[in-house]
Amino acid sequence: MALHLGKIVVGVFIMRILDLFQVYGGIPTTLEGPFKPVTVPLDESFRGNAIDLPDSDPRVQRKVSGFEPEQISVSLSYNYDSVWISWITGEFQIGKSIKPLNPQSIASIVHYGKLRFPMIHKATGESLIYSQLYPFEGLRNYTSGIIHHVRLAALEPNTIYYYRCGDPSIPAMSEIYYFKTMPISTPKSYPSRIAVVGDLGLTYNSSSTIEHLTSNRPDLVLMVGDVCYANLYLTNGTSSDCYSCSFPDTPIHETYQPRWDYWGRFMQPLISKVPIMMVQGNHEIEEQAQNRTFASYTSRFAFPSKESGSSSAFYYSFNTGGIHFIVLGGYVAYNKSDDQYKWLQKDLAKVNREVTPWLIATWHPPWYTTYRAHYREAECMKVAMEDLLYQYGVDIVFNGHVHAYERSNRVYNYTLDPCGPVHIAIGDGGNREKMAITHTDDPGNCPEPSATPDQFMGGFCAYNFTSGSAAGKFCWDRQPEYSAYRETSFGHGILEVKNETHALWTWHRNQDMYNKAGDQIYIVRQPERCLVRPKVIKLWGAF
Repeated sequence: MALHLGKIVVGVFIMRILDLFQVYGGIPTTLEGPFKPVTVPLDESFRGNAIDLPDSDPRVQRKVSGFEPEQISVSLSYNYDSVWISWITGEFQIGKSIKPLNPQSIASIVHYGKLRFPMIHKATGESLIYSQLYPFEGLRNYTSGIIHHVRLAALEPNTIYYYRCGDPSIPAMSEIYYFKTMPISTPKSYPSRIAVVGDLGLTYNSSSTIEHLTSNRPDLVLMVGDVCYANLYLTNGTSSDCYSCSFPDTPIHETYQPRWDYWGRFMQPLISKVPIMMVQGNHEIEEQAQNRTFASYTSRFAFPSKESGSSSAFYYSFNTGGIHFIVLGGYVAYNKSDDQYKWLQKDLAKVNREVTPWLIATWHPPWYTTYRAHYREAECMKVAMEDLLYQYGVDIVFNGHVHAYERSNRVYNYTLDPCGPVHIAIGDGGNREKMAITHTDDPGNCPEPSATPDQFMGGFCAYNFTSGSAAGKFCWDRQPEYSAYRETSFGHGILEVKNETHALWTWHRNQDMYNKAGDQIYIVRQPERCLVRPKVIKLWGAF
């Protein structure tokens, strides 16, 4: 009898696997997890040394004249019915004596419509400049061109709009560009493809990443921090893979701000048509005179902060069809008494999972990484915020910072949990810093705990573990069970949300053909099992 029942159970299991294969084409799903940890050996064909594009590269040179717009980009507002158009007019200045341009001297105007001609709508916006100043002899100061941000409103969902930006009174208007709005927020409507890229930089590897990414025809780009790496340069343009190694005696950490302008020009062919949403990274800190930080980051990009009830460019939220995105700041106060945490509580409480079933969070430094680089560096942020994100059922977390790729099993508090989010670290965009190769579970690679505090925010929260294979230790003695897949290579990811429960995640390596997947999985939600703010959590395997 027992043998007969056993055969029935095995038969049912085989049938289930066959059904899954037919439905998903052999692509694994998180329903089959947790998966045994996989480490892909370093590909011998992988070229990890990234070289920056030079100033002379035509992709980064200024192609406009006078006050014609350049570095044009589109970013999303809170909902489908509005977007931001941003651009720069006029030339930056760098040197000992600089004279900032007058932002009010050039109008911020966008003509737009559903037809190339006539463009029947007009919107006006705001303009600003920023400066990067150093109070030391010999360091060159910088002041930007005029940065414009214009919000277009009353847009229709899932619709192509054409636009021109600039000041028609000069006249100095751009060519005609176009963008497509996001779908309306319902559990049945989603953008086709969302590209996710981190730690991009401006290297030849970066250009390969963007070529691969563009070939996947994304509807949205999520940039998870560390944009152009201007802070790997002195103000005289001298560069280094390791700033602190090459320039240990500089009085302040200099940055070469023209790299931001180069990056804006390099990216314009893509982000003038495909919206990009930005996340702050540590390379955007850029300290200057009077301890000011993040001046370029907060000036150059538009954020739906006000629209999402936030008072900061470092944390905000937005909707794309049936997805609610939450962008958090790893380099701004995040404890329960701080404004960011209070905003997060309010934002999560307003999310209607009947309208936006998917809840995705993103910030720069990962909470779950097994690489030696930045190991448990963001532990204080994790301690402060993980419970709240778990209680509200966040489905996926995207991070950068670690220059490699790693995908977790569903995890909460370092423990396998079927209702925890899938954490994906994708800081492999192609920057010139070294790639992360060593793992903390490799013999001799566990860092000293004293070497891992949050250097910018302060604090140390990473203690020894109390159970499992890392009991009494700071690191595991083998690849942790929460780590499902890890590999060192340059690349990007594509998220395709299919419906209210299934999303296909694909990671592409630069050295592969465009249509080949390095890592691929269906991330499956179980709303009937993992309720918002769950009081009872079912253990994995309990049905």
